[in-house]
Amino acid sequence: MDSLRVCVIGTGSISDMHLQSYANNPNALLYGVYDYSKERAEEKAKKYGIEKVYDSLEEIFNDPHVDAVSICTWNNTHAEISIAALKGGKHVLVEKPLSMTVEEALKVEETTRKYKKTLQVGFVRRFATNTKVLKSFIDNGKLGEIYYAKASCLRRLGNPGGWFADKERSGGGPLIDLGVHIIDICWYLMGRPKVKSISGNTYRQLGNRGNVENLRFYKAADYDKDKNTVEDLANALIAFENGASLLVDVSFTLHAKKDEIQVKLFGTKGGAELEPQLVLISEENDTILNISPQIDQLTFDFSNAFQNEIDSFVTSCLSGTKPEAPVEDGVEIMKILAGIYEASEKKCEVTF
Repeated sequence: MDSLRVCVIGTGSISDMHLQSYANNPNALLYGVYDYSKERAEEKAKKYGIEKVYDSLEEIFNDPHVDAVSICTWNNTHAEISIAALKGGKHVLVEKPLSMTVEEALKVEETTRKYKKTLQVGFVRRFATNTKVLKSFIDNGKLGEIYYAKASCLRRLGNPGGWFADKERSGGGPLIDLGVHIIDICWYLMGRPKVKSISGNTYRQLGNRGNVENLRFYKAADYDKDKNTVEDLANALIAFENGASLLVDVSFTLHAKKDEIQVKLFGTKGGAELEPQLVLISEENDTILNISPQIDQLTFDFSNAFQNEIDSFVTSCLSGTKPEAPVEDGVEIMKILAGIYEASEKKCEVTF
């Protein structure tokens, strides 16, 4: 099998997961890197033994030696860079979300089809071992018809600041940063049903709580506690055309006892919890059973899932097979995210 020559665009914190995962893949070659800060790009090139540091995006897209790009930039650049890369004949792995608006997402989808290249969206939770195991049970009918899911990703203190807290660059706060993951994984495991209606709320009550001491949390490189234009909490009820529904809430900051992540699915034959760790619930001999699979990773293992994600992308590019997280899924999730923000802003139910 030929090697896939990859250029990583953007060298923020998430880029190391891309770079290391490509370095671990025998069928990938880290050929180039680019960042608006050339000094930072050169540091990554040195660390990972990368041959080429590009001076511009145009130079990447015009280089016939580059087969694929990984886009690790601000959310507001995802669509534009994806489209330009596709037009340049490159395969694309773009971090979530696919875009800032539904209109942008549809343009990316149209371009992907026109230029017949692989585009994979960075829905990394799809590639976790616990997700794969649960999906195998679902695909074999063990849960029956999944009609309800419930997901939470609540941080008591965790607004990263920087571009994450700048709505112009991020598109929003915890909903578009954290909610995108748990909404996608529920929707994916529910069978990717078409959305019918959305009710939602966003709140800006606490700010980033930069005054809080003695409790550490991740901060962006350009963290500034005085700059924050995103929501700190969002919740939503999403109804689907098949009658199923999804209830979700996410926060960057909240007066809560502890951080919390939960993903639960309920079907006609059984139920499951994906997070905080995988467990299946069944009924046999008139008795309800909690079933704990004997696997290495009962909970989400970020490094393992990321490696699986990159490996899957490389395989899709080299073999021409459809990616596990294709562009049309990125469009549907963008519709849901935009629908929640719209429902909150208009204070009414949004229908599709």
